Amino acid sequence: INIVKTGVIVYTISGVLATFTGIFLTARMYTGQPTLGARMVNDAIAATVVGGTSMAGGKGRIVGTLIGAMLIGIIGNGMNLLGLSSYLQDIAKGLIILGAVYIDTISTKRIQKTG
Repeated sequence: INIVKTGVIVYTISGVLATFTGIFLTARMYTGQPTLGARMVNDAIAATVVGGTSMAGGKGRIVGTLIGAMLIGIIGNGMNLLGLSSYLQDIAKGLIILGAVYIDTISTKRIQKTG
């Protein structure tokens, strides 16, 4: 695998997707702000971790991440419908991330002991 070529391709794809995301967010909010998507980082991390991707790296599936994204979206929508403040939602999502990381750590230790 050509590491340099692969790195350039990955960063190019990432830049193009970030551009489209910026355009869509600007069109949705009718304004352009540099911090518009800053709150989405926690959702992305939570979706990835809940989907089964290891924080240590090396393990993860796209299907799991999609399922994690749906779960985080459902949880976020439910908290909005309950009228919870955005601060409480961030705390809840942070606790979800901590729980998923804890479960991943425990399962990794069990696999290392038995393997």
